[in-house]
Amino acid sequence: MFSYKLYAQNKKSFTVVLDAGHGGKDPGNRGNNYFEKKIVLNIALKTGELLKKEKGVKVVYTRKSDRYITLNGRANIANKAKADLFVSIHCDAHNSNAYGAGTFVLGLHRNNDNFRIAQKENAVIFLEEDYEKEYDGFDPNNPESVISLVLMQEDYLNQSIEAANYIQQSFVKNLKRKNRTVKQAGFLVLRNTYMPSVLVETGFLTNSKEGAYLNSKRGQNDISRAIANAIMKYKSSLDGTLSTGLVMDDAPKQSVSSSQNPSSSFIYRIQIAASTKNIETKSYNFKGLCPVTRIKKGSLYRYYYGSFSSYKTAEKAVKKAKAKGYKGAYVKAFKNAKEVSITPEMKND
Repeated sequence: MFSYKLYAQNKKSFTVVLDAGHGGKDPGNRGNNYFEKKIVLNIALKTGELLKKEKGVKVVYTRKSDRYITLNGRANIANKAKADLFVSIHCDAHNSNAYGAGTFVLGLHRNNDNFRIAQKENAVIFLEEDYEKEYDGFDPNNPESVISLVLMQEDYLNQSIEAANYIQQSFVKNLKRKNRTVKQAGFLVLRNTYMPSVLVETGFLTNSKEGAYLNSKRGQNDISRAIANAIMKYKSSLDGTLSTGLVMDDAPKQSVSSSQNPSSSFIYRIQIAASTKNIETKSYNFKGLCPVTRIKKGSLYRYYYGSFSSYKTAEKAVKKAKAKGYKGAYVKAFKNAKEVSITPEMKND
């Protein structure tokens, strides 16, 4: 298994795999007689068209038409593409009038609702022959089966939560959607992807108003733009450009760089984790690393190791964090308590 951060730094382009859930003999949910498989395919294709216009972005689809692909087959496409990010797009259903958008990463579900959503999406394996052999005896109806899934994505959990948070915040801030927050649950489609991976529930087809919105051209355009914007912000958080979103949208605000203001002082920290949990910043909670700083933004807590006055010193500290098991650790810069872009001048300072 490759080191995600080193791989991302050495790539010429940022590869995104967009996975339209369901397809072919698997229609997805039929809330209000809509077809989930058609709606999510439209959203995936529209998202991809937006991203293709961005510099340095490569888009790969798991499907571009109404065809059935196994869950393992979707992961194989992403792995073969050596993707930097995998985004699986779905619509939810419920027997109540529930509404709103939510994003998920692989993990142990903490409540019955999260298990229900994962159970529904995982049940598609029953359409496959020899599914018990193909998925190592995995049982979508058994909560204990999920435990074995979690270890597969552990190396990428930090970045997966980061990407999910950007998507969730884009839904809430740009589209004013009800915030169903970033959650963890046992989605089989995320198990075998060797990169940060997110599953998006764009809304509830079973809700008459929201279903009509998701089935409309306007709704699909809105959702695809929100996802594309979030993906570009996530990409920018990795390469230090701090883009505000799509280039075709409003011009991004420029961060103050050391070349613009030589007297500026920057603080560099090592991001080691991101979580919806508020964890006490004691060294025993972070494999002995100290000091650890916790910063909350939206519904997400980010955890940083150390505080350094130069980028080069911080880069050395990244090696220590990775040796402790935080393989996705990377440097972020701050000025006056606000995150700023890392420029080439700062790296050479």
